[in-house]
Amino acid sequence: MIKFAVMEKQEDKLAELLVQNGLKRTLPRLKVLDILSKRDSATSQPFLEKVMGSDADRVTLYRILQTFEEKGIIHKVLDGQGTANYALCTTGCSQHEHHDEHLHFNCRNCQRVYCLDAVRIPRIKTPPGFSVENISLTAVGLCSYCSDNKSE
Repeated sequence: MIKFAVMEKQEDKLAELLVQNGLKRTLPRLKVLDILSKRDSATSQPFLEKVMGSDADRVTLYRILQTFEEKGIIHKVLDGQGTANYALCTTGCSQHEHHDEHLHFNCRNCQRVYCLDAVRIPRIKTPPGFSVENISLTAVGLCSYCSDNKSE
């Protein structure tokens, strides 16, 4: 019974996130948010397509991801192969400003991309006339899971 109440609260939070951003609460949007919220690493569109199945076609999924990114709900990070992966933004992000200046970690073994929110990217002072629009810092190595399995 308690587990059901927790699940219901999570669904309510996701639905509220859509409402706060002026978006309709559709099943595909809620499902994308649910999938992203349950993963410990960023998620690619091909993976989302597979998990979503017939709930959303490729074009619908692309539009959902594009809208979520524009609204500051998710952010995009490229993996080592150049594939776009998506993760939920922090609460400070909005349609006009993303605040996801943290380290991204690409595991060279399992290819997962992790947002390391605790490792903040410092502000960069640029020369006059330069305007920073996006900062990306990526570390490559073995994630904790792959490191543990390698030592066995």
